[in-house]
Amino acid sequence: MTTIDAVEIRQINLQPKVKRTDAIQSFVVQETVLVTLRCSDGSTGTGYTYTIGTGGSSIVALLRDHLAPQLIGRRPAEYEAIWRDLFFHTHATAVGAITSLALAAIDTALWDRNTRVAGLPLWVAAGGAKQRIRTYTTEGGWLHLSEGELVEQTLQAQADGFRGAKLKVGRPHLSEDVRRLEAVRAAVGDGFELMTDANQGFTFAEALRRARAFEPLRLAWLEEPMPAENLDAHRRLCLSTSVPVAIGESLYHAGQFGEYLKADACAIVQADVARVGGITPWLKVAHVAEALNVDICPHFLMELHVSLCAAVPNATWVEYIPQLDTLTGRRVQIEDGFAVAPQEPGLGIDWDWDAINATQHVHLNVDHQAAA
Repeated sequence: MTTIDAVEIRQINLQPKVKRTDAIQSFVVQETVLVTLRCSDGSTGTGYTYTIGTGGSSIVALLRDHLAPQLIGRRPAEYEAIWRDLFFHTHATAVGAITSLALAAIDTALWDRNTRVAGLPLWVAAGGAKQRIRTYTTEGGWLHLSEGELVEQTLQAQADGFRGAKLKVGRPHLSEDVRRLEAVRAAVGDGFELMTDANQGFTFAEALRRARAFEPLRLAWLEEPMPAENLDAHRRLCLSTSVPVAIGESLYHAGQFGEYLKADACAIVQADVARVGGITPWLKVAHVAEALNVDICPHFLMELHVSLCAAVPNATWVEYIPQLDTLTGRRVQIEDGFAVAPQEPGLGIDWDWDAINATQHVHLNVDHQAAA
């Protein structure tokens, strides 16, 4: 019987490659928390989670003090039981961002170990729906960019083969957003998809006003127009505009997605594998959405999401926004604007352990003695 013998926890801080600003915040640093499981049969698995500038040390503390000790002696193949037991072990802090992010680090590590032992790529083990998924880029489009820079960067994305690009909205006046979007649409033409993201910056009245003004621009979606807790406002917005409304990066449990879907409060779900608590709940969100004929287009973490999107039939886009390049041996493979699912067993992330160990970071170990 194979059991988990030890858990390694690392936090590595990565600087964004470009300045990133949106309607409510700046992307300061990616606090990347890695969890490596070491098992009694010699197998290992590595998973990870992240924040965009605050909370990394809290995730590490929750893992070290409360979650990792619960793993010692557990069977890694029993990932459903482990996820549920850990969720209820930390029920006083769930549902919440820190707990879900910590659970994701463990859950992705379990999937990595289990798929490696099975000799299967993650996307095959989780369903194997397809091998290629369209990509759009979010490496440009930031709110601080001038109209000219926005046009130039989006044209470059089109020339690079991407099938779409995300543009931030939420400038002080509606007319500014419209002018910027009109300039980009005129430059790239009708065949290139434009996604917009308000990062929860609007009230209902302003979201409705802007969505209706955006309708002639034939947008792929308007993402996070309002705070995620305002479910009914999203339902009313969906009834009042032809622009598809996308939500999900700020939801932290599969049940929250269920409430949105039951209420017809979104047209697209954007579950983030880290923020929703890992691969196990992400797949549940994807399958519920599929049953209701709704697409899933996940937020961020393309290195993981390429495999998850390949696993399910209703995933239609991967968001291209690289952040792990300095810690991995290779990038996500892009061909003709499509991300290609990795073929090797496991998550498909080629961790560069020399680079990781050379980076200044927190490194903790939990084993039988520490858990006792």
